[in-house]
Amino acid sequence: MSFRVLIVEDDPMVAAINRSFTEQVPGFAVLAAVHGGDEAMAVLNRTAPDLVLLDVYLPQISGLQILKEIRRRELPTDVVLITAAQDSRAIQEGLRYGVVDYLIKPYFFPRFQQALLAFRRRREELTARERVQQSDLDALLTPVGAVPALPLPKGLNQRTLTRVITCLREATAAMSAEEIAQRTGVSRVTAWRYLDYLTGLNRTTVTPEYGSVGRPSYRFQLQE
Repeated sequence: MSFRVLIVEDDPMVAAINRSFTEQVPGFAVLAAVHGGDEAMAVLNRTAPDLVLLDVYLPQISGLQILKEIRRRELPTDVVLITAAQDSRAIQEGLRYGVVDYLIKPYFFPRFQQALLAFRRRREELTARERVQQSDLDALLTPVGAVPALPLPKGLNQRTLTRVITCLREATAAMSAEEIAQRTGVSRVTAWRYLDYLTGLNRTTVTPEYGSVGRPSYRFQLQE
């Protein structure tokens, strides 16, 4: 299944970044990238994209007005709002009109990818199911990459766990416990405890790395 994405962004450089990010996520294709509200409405008059990456502040027509028009027309289109403004009013209004995610500039690829993967997971799961149980819905509404809301083992805390997950998510390759300890500012033993916990939840993959002598070292990678 491939999802068509409309990018609505008045800054050409940011629009190009959003296009590049979108094309890096399997299953997504850019339908069009436009720079103003009028252009966005012209596209919506012709077709209904699966997903719109929608900037709030645009020339001619605001992103929130476009969002409301999408809902008024009852288009089968989901929306991720993107803005530089940490504006609680705009966030609340966007959520009332059913945005599936909200990205505040500047953002980076891992968070952008998370938004698209969460959309894809929900759309594919709901399309495939005729009936949905409460447990199914709870799983679908949990953001991709989120830590399950379970009591942590004694000695672990949520803040350090989030730091370790963020470190793994931002890494470009599998990391050793020593590398994670250095980047997160914890001891190697502490890093091992959190990595062991995540591995037990099937949240990380572990790859042994063999040297010329001695025991193998292990490298960890987050499993989204």
